[in-house]
Amino acid sequence: MISDALKIPFFELVRFAQFLACVFALAAPAAAERLPINSIRLPPGFEISVFADNVPNARSMALGTSNVLFVGTRSAGRVYALRYSEGRATRTTTIASGLNRPNGVAFRNGSLYVAEVNRILRLDNIETQLERPPKPVVVSDRYPADTHHGWKFIRFGPDGWLYVPVGAPCNICEPDPVRYALISRIRPDGSGYEVFARGVRNSVGFDWHPETRQLWFTDNGRDWLGDDLPSDELNHAPRAGMHFGYPYCHQGDTPDPEFGHSRRCSEFTPPAVKLGAHVAALGMRFYTGNMFPAEYRHSLFIAEHGSWNRSEKTGYRVRRVRVSSGGEISSEVFAEGWLEGGSAWGRPVDVEVMPDGSLLVSDDRAGAIYRISYRRK
Repeated sequence: MISDALKIPFFELVRFAQFLACVFALAAPAAAERLPINSIRLPPGFEISVFADNVPNARSMALGTSNVLFVGTRSAGRVYALRYSEGRATRTTTIASGLNRPNGVAFRNGSLYVAEVNRILRLDNIETQLERPPKPVVVSDRYPADTHHGWKFIRFGPDGWLYVPVGAPCNICEPDPVRYALISRIRPDGSGYEVFARGVRNSVGFDWHPETRQLWFTDNGRDWLGDDLPSDELNHAPRAGMHFGYPYCHQGDTPDPEFGHSRRCSEFTPPAVKLGAHVAALGMRFYTGNMFPAEYRHSLFIAEHGSWNRSEKTGYRVRRVRVSSGGEISSEVFAEGWLEGGSAWGRPVDVEVMPDGSLLVSDDRAGAIYRISYRRK
């Protein structure tokens, strides 16, 4: 029985409810002001909303199996688990902290794989232990400790191997080709290290075509060759062993001023698409959902983080790339508005296709994740 001292008069409950309603009414405009999503421009029929606004330094994303989204960070050193329902995160939990730039996350068979700079960690049975996460298991610590381009994007390929890129430890140099400027792959237990692709300066996003199961990846071009050179790249690697040019040739047709004299551009695989200089193309996914119109099926969505050393900023948007069955490729801006008048309030990092067909976009500057949906007429 509740004691009389703990009983609350009905009118007091009503007043408290009114107070909470005022608090939430005041908080909503504040969140809208901090995240001016009404400025985002999308094709007709598409809408954007805030999926989560309390995810500091949100970077790469990976879906679990129980309405849980995992999110890595770079500067924050944390990994988050976001429970979600009806198109919005309902709870954000930090499941790891104090890590060395844990940008990359990948989920497989109940375990979350996390990429630090020099090692891959694994948190087993993580979805059942979000409040009391297990101690990470070290899967591999064979990767270089260089922090320049040391943060990693990871994903499991259709072959069951974990793909792990290793960026060049510099803007432009001729690094050890066995250890740097490559995309590697390992088995889930950390064994069987192989180099899949070389000449890759810094890839922070890749995916496999849903039908051909071939690898596509973004690569960031070098800096300090001016505003318009070289372009970031979207590359296609249908098989292992291909070389994409770094540091000798950029964007398939531009020899490097320092290292280009020793090799010819014709020796390397050119990009499938030139995405533009300094746009900082990062996370990417093929669209496999059913919410968007049919013509978006198997389109590529690429998050462009945005330039930092260009006289006029570029990027800060989401791009759509169409790859036809006949091999034709076209590219267009899909979502923009994080950059307005030379000032950026947000920086897209990664994209994720949700089970309902919506598209999530992470933003490490605003510490938020957005949801792009389509309303059928």
